[in-house]
Amino acid sequence: MAATDLLARRATLSRSLRLLSQFRFEQSDPDRFYGALAADTVAMVADLWTSVDGSPATGLTVLDVGGGPGYFASAFTDAGLHYIGVEPDPREMHAAAPRLHRPAGVFVRASGTALPFADGCVDICLSSNVAEHVAEPWRLGDEMLRVTRPGGLAILSYTVWLGPFGGHEMGLTHYLGGRRAADRYARKHGHRPKNDYGSSLFAVNARDGLRWAAGTGALVAAFPRYHPRWAWGTVRVPLLREFTVSNLVLVLRPS
Repeated sequence: MAATDLLARRATLSRSLRLLSQFRFEQSDPDRFYGALAADTVAMVADLWTSVDGSPATGLTVLDVGGGPGYFASAFTDAGLHYIGVEPDPREMHAAAPRLHRPAGVFVRASGTALPFADGCVDICLSSNVAEHVAEPWRLGDEMLRVTRPGGLAILSYTVWLGPFGGHEMGLTHYLGGRRAADRYARKHGHRPKNDYGSSLFAVNARDGLRWAAGTGALVAAFPRYHPRWAWGTVRVPLLREFTVSNLVLVLRPS
């Protein structure tokens, strides 16, 4: 079975539209946005695992690089996985704590580019929407592969810079240039954007991610995360994919 066979069945237009409708709540209602994203992420990871391994993901250990404020922790724990979150920013680690019903999983404060874990120690290593926030995204990817056991899965999902969401809260102004867009945001709002170009947001493209993944020898699938199945072919079209993929998922299985 191909790595994306089960996931392809869920990759419908209605799912895409449902997820798209949640993006506008990222700043105003993070519980709603991140709750929906976490649920969809767990389903994606479970589908990918079952497709490549033939067994359910229940009972496996998942290491989430850039785990954030705990929404993913609760969702993975509820699905029966052992969750370990890595987050360098203590403010992010505790941001949702008062709103979550119960603590879930284990959190470690560390950098994703220098993971404090032994080689091959987890079944699944996930990074969702983090690579565009680090200056060395493929060093992050290398670390994810290092800690994933042979036969496990490393799933790296990131926002492509030239896609419509590449500018994050700066909106489509990132097409004017990252620094110009960040300065414009600061003038309008009186403070720098949370995702500030050059410090907490970087121009990561689809081409380089695909080249890195192919070079590892472990790539088993690459697809646009939020698109319906019939649009997945855009990943194979140079230049077009930079504008249309929006969020690229790289699925790797170390041997």
